[in-house]
Amino acid sequence: MMQTEDRSLKDLLGDLSGNITTLFRKEIQLARAETSEKISQVGYAIGSIAGGAILALAALIVLLQALVIGLTAAGIPAGWSSLIVGVVVAAIAYGLIHKGTSDLKASNLAPNRTMDSIKRDAHVAKEQM
Repeated sequence: MMQTEDRSLKDLLGDLSGNITTLFRKEIQLARAETSEKISQVGYAIGSIAGGAILALAALIVLLQALVIGLTAAGIPAGWSSLIVGVVVAAIAYGLIHKGTSDLKASNLAPNRTMDSIKRDAHVAKEQM
């Protein structure tokens, strides 16, 4: 009878070991999937930053054109219209760059679901022991 109990304990430990191995494999798969998702977010954020940078360059050109027109023909409406367009484009560029940089914050890129799942799994494993 003592050998049966020892064998059952060995079987239980073997099952526990197999389950922990499977659990960690699944956690690695989840981490890979979540990392891939975060990489996509980085791609979109970089696109926003690039779009904002292009618009910022266009705004700079328009604003410089407005300054030149404003200085050479003080008071002529064409200069002021260039200034208005330049300010609007600069505001849009700022919005895009701000959105892109906020999307790249470390807190947005951390694999939160994987970390939570690992914490839960560790807690369950401790309870099982």
